[in-house]
Amino acid sequence: MRDQESSENEVSRYYPTKGRVVLHVDMNAFYCSVHEAEQPERYRNQPTAVAGSMEQRKGIIVTCSYAARSLGIRTGMHVKQAMRLCPQLILIRPDFHLYRQYSLAFLEIARSYTPLVEAVSIDECYMDITGSKTFGTPMQIVEQLQHRIREQLSLPCSIGIAPNKLLAKMASDMKKPNGITILRMRDMPQLLWNKPCGDLFGIGHKTAEKLTRIGIRTIGELAHAEEARLVAIFGVLGHWMKQAANGQDHAAVKPEREQSKSIGHTTTLPQDVVAKDEVRRVLLNLTDQVARRIRRQKLMAQTVQLTVRDPEMKTITRSITLPSPTDDAAILLKEAWKLYERHWAAGKPIRLLGVAGQNLVSQEAAAVQMDLFEYEHQPKKDKLIQTVDHIRDKYGENALITLGMIGDDPSTLLRNHRVRGTSLQTDFLRDEGPL
Repeated sequence: MRDQESSENEVSRYYPTKGRVVLHVDMNAFYCSVHEAEQPERYRNQPTAVAGSMEQRKGIIVTCSYAARSLGIRTGMHVKQAMRLCPQLILIRPDFHLYRQYSLAFLEIARSYTPLVEAVSIDECYMDITGSKTFGTPMQIVEQLQHRIREQLSLPCSIGIAPNKLLAKMASDMKKPNGITILRMRDMPQLLWNKPCGDLFGIGHKTAEKLTRIGIRTIGELAHAEEARLVAIFGVLGHWMKQAANGQDHAAVKPEREQSKSIGHTTTLPQDVVAKDEVRRVLLNLTDQVARRIRRQKLMAQTVQLTVRDPEMKTITRSITLPSPTDDAAILLKEAWKLYERHWAAGKPIRLLGVAGQNLVSQEAAAVQMDLFEYEHQPKKDKLIQTVDHIRDKYGENALITLGMIGDDPSTLLRNHRVRGTSLQTDFLRDEGPL
């Protein structure tokens, strides 16, 4: 018993009496690593990249392996440019269904150490292990965690250990791949204060430029800047930046899966679209899948937003608030079409279209106001929608579609769960239907 108490006391001294121990787990080159885990004989140590529109070479690199990065390939690079740099580059079509399976698997491993796990994207999460002393010291937990993810899933990951989420995120970025980094507030002056403000997580390119214009170039200069001046220029963001530059962050790790605030899809078109019937087909595919995702989460949208971009990258975003919340694709399409006709000149070319349902509320909380006609017919309509959803859940998204959905543009691929998605799309964590 005395030896057990001694061992527990030895472990406890690695945990703060006040404060927290937070981890940030970042899966390295996640999409490419998943494909390597699935087919190591084909992809291990090879320059690989996940990209769309591979046949036409018009897509962009979504992510690439470290072997590809060593040859100059970068995320966001056009496929054509990447192939010029590295003719032996192996292009892989995205498989988001597979990525979601691996994401759920690594999150399950993380939750075996603590219930306080916050998934922030498909390939990263925060963990609060302050109450996880039974598993050992923080370093022992991190080493076990990294080893288990490698052994069970064949995936590399980098992990940051810190007293808060901000520093944990910064730490996980310091050593990749397979890195483990401890970052404490007292380490900030030596490790981070000489770096540019844009290196501080949460400060974007435009904010960094604005800081430079007022004479604040490094994180250290930001840490010593007069807070009143920052607030006067940046508002509440100025207060946050001052704290962050000094390593302070009070945000808790939130294990609950929060309700989505917005659910949407955008699609970049391989060539300019001008004809109205083509625009309508794309909007039909977009609203169909937006409504499907809204219903999966038992939500309803109070606002419809339309995004349109021309070939010169000029983008407009317009929205309309509905008289009553909806999860009906037909209503989303009707409102999106109104916005298109009202705000986009006929014959003007389009390169990107997007539709989102916003100001989402739960079906139970939605105070749906119907007139007498709607009240009489809505139950039949709801039953029909539920039946169609059930059939598509069982037999696939293409089991029941309208003639107007058929085409060869990328919006038709939204119904293919294997190729649709983004790293920040985490509603699969809340889905009750099949992935």
